[in-house]
Amino acid sequence: MTIRELNNMPQAAAGARTLTIVRQEKSLGAAADLDLALELLQKVKAGEEGPMVRFYRPAPTVAFGQRDARLPGFEAAAQACRELGFEPLVRKAGGRAAAYHEGTLVIDHLEPHADAIAGAKGRFSFFGELLARALRSAGVEAAVGEIPGEYCPGEFSVHGQDPELPGRRVKLVGTAQRVVSGGWLFSSVIVVENSAPIRRVLEASYAALGLDWDPATAGAVNDLVPQLDVDAIEAAVLDSYAGYAPLSYSDFASLRPYHRQH
Repeated sequence: MTIRELNNMPQAAAGARTLTIVRQEKSLGAAADLDLALELLQKVKAGEEGPMVRFYRPAPTVAFGQRDARLPGFEAAAQACRELGFEPLVRKAGGRAAAYHEGTLVIDHLEPHADAIAGAKGRFSFFGELLARALRSAGVEAAVGEIPGEYCPGEFSVHGQDPELPGRRVKLVGTAQRVVSGGWLFSSVIVVENSAPIRRVLEASYAALGLDWDPATAGAVNDLVPQLDVDAIEAAVLDSYAGYAPLSYSDFASLRPYHRQH
């Protein structure tokens, strides 16, 4: 699938608009990192910023969905996260609880679009495949699609095949999208390193919420290909993005007017 084969896709590729890559070297804190993405979305939709992709490694966080927050066990789940060193937050998007930390790579892709809602499902498919292709280029047997029992289940999750256990598939990438009038934010989290703490906090959280899942579906890229790290996966993702649009690079300091209050 190519971007030109999808209807209502982001404007960057269709018009060969430059996509600015911004690397955030240090987390601002769990809540501030999420807030900055929403601030940037407002700037992009207003035309004050152009299409961009922000890469960063987050602080330990469990991002609960709106439905999770309404369950009787939510406070117990949030407390379990704190005890395990993860900050519990409730995100504006849907889905179930997802966990991430410094061994993961968060990718926030933002673009202006006159009719952002029209291409929403196509973006899930397209960017899921873009990320799976990046992982395959790094040596991971990756594909797009929900796997039975996965945490925060989604039709366009990216999973990897365990080379030592045929039939065992591990969720590696979760994606979410926020669409507003005039623009969209597509966020992806790739679990690259140190999956054990993520598995522990998800087990505690889902147990408190009373939700069933299979802990064997929680893993990391380097569980499957041990030599890979976050830097290697970021490089592979950038290579995939190079086929999507012309890339330019900007210092994270250029975004300081938006996050100085943090």
